Amino acid sequence: MSLFENTDDLAGRPLADRMRPASLDDYIGQKHLLAEGKPLWQAISSGHPHSMIFWGPPGTGKTTLGKLIAGYCDMEFITISAVLAGVKEVRAAVARAQQLQQEQGRRTMLFVDEVHRFNKSQQDAFLPFVEDGTFTFIGATTENPSFELNNALLSRARVYVLQSLNSKDLRQIVDRAMDNAELGMAERGIELADELRDDLAEAVDGDGRRVLNLLEIAIDLADSKGQKTVEQDDLAEVLSGTLRRFDKGGEAFYDQISALHKSVRGSSPDGALYWLCRMLDGGCDPVYLMRRIVRMASEDIGNADPRGLRIALDAWESFDKLGRPEGELAIAQAVVYLACAPKSNAVYTAFNAAMAEVRSQGSEEVPIHLRNAPTKLMTELGYGKEYRYAHDEPDAYAAGENYFPENMTPRNYYQPVNRGLEIKIAEKLERLKVLDLKSKA
Repeated sequence: MSLFENTDDLAGRPLADRMRPASLDDYIGQKHLLAEGKPLWQAISSGHPHSMIFWGPPGTGKTTLGKLIAGYCDMEFITISAVLAGVKEVRAAVARAQQLQQEQGRRTMLFVDEVHRFNKSQQDAFLPFVEDGTFTFIGATTENPSFELNNALLSRARVYVLQSLNSKDLRQIVDRAMDNAELGMAERGIELADELRDDLAEAVDGDGRRVLNLLEIAIDLADSKGQKTVEQDDLAEVLSGTLRRFDKGGEAFYDQISALHKSVRGSSPDGALYWLCRMLDGGCDPVYLMRRIVRMASEDIGNADPRGLRIALDAWESFDKLGRPEGELAIAQAVVYLACAPKSNAVYTAFNAAMAEVRSQGSEEVPIHLRNAPTKLMTELGYGKEYRYAHDEPDAYAAGENYFPENMTPRNYYQPVNRGLEIKIAEKLERLKVLDLKSKA
């Protein structure tokens, strides 16, 4: 079955739109869903598809797949974009679906692109019509549905994860466009060498729509120069400035910063460098990266190697002075150092434990001997009385002194690990505990 009754309707449209697959046989990728016997294949074969969510990166064929399912199941296909649509468009789509159902007995598929852009009340507006069968709902999103979509909507739709296209898939898309005389580029009479086709497929980061857009630009560029072949320089010009997939504030953003942090924590300088470069290449703000790297220095290295914090701050300062690209090397130096440094989360754990206790109890009074006495009245009230000045004590330590509220048992939040400088810190704290015990005896 073809989606397009009249190919003349596609004249003048971008190549990516003209080359939309007209049948599942032409659809490239997502074999884990569409191979015979797979879940989505079964839903299409039954002729009665259920409501579903397509979750995947840009250019993986979400919209095209929705159109194909509607075509195979003989359903009206209505699409709206959550970026542009409001209540008016939603109502119009519902009214159209109800009209088709009542007058023609025809089923409707409502496809909502970027569905995560709708707020909770807008998402809830679909529920009654999904429930009563007014339409079959398909939502497309690049964001994790668990975070972005209402539980009520998720409970009524099955989530299908669409994967980035691999280089073989993308090369197939390029070849198909180059060989197609009716809708593709064959009629232009301009050649693209195999190695350049491979380069193009590698450069688009799994995005089928982008590979066709860049192919069209490359052919147009060669044509404007009167060439019959796309040259290496032409393709390099087209690809200059293209970025890897990186959605600031989206899931790819948080996945990659998580991978960087965990690579540092896991003492993998190579893994940390890879994710750092992925984020820089994708356009991540280096200042955001430095904030996170300074945090890593305290959270995961801590007092096992206090130099890590200083090196992270120095890298930040160096970047502020040098900018890009020179300053990026200082960031890389800090990341490699932190990944190689001995690890300790003892300060992080101690801070969290102390903060949790403070938040869970009332405001305990500061013991009299620890209070400041800047006035005569405070001195008369006993503020600071019997405070032991540590520097006047042996080894500059007031053995047995209490630094907690009087009705609170002293705590042991900070427990150094047996790595790096914290080995020495632990030894010192043990010596001080012995002195405390002797003073009490």
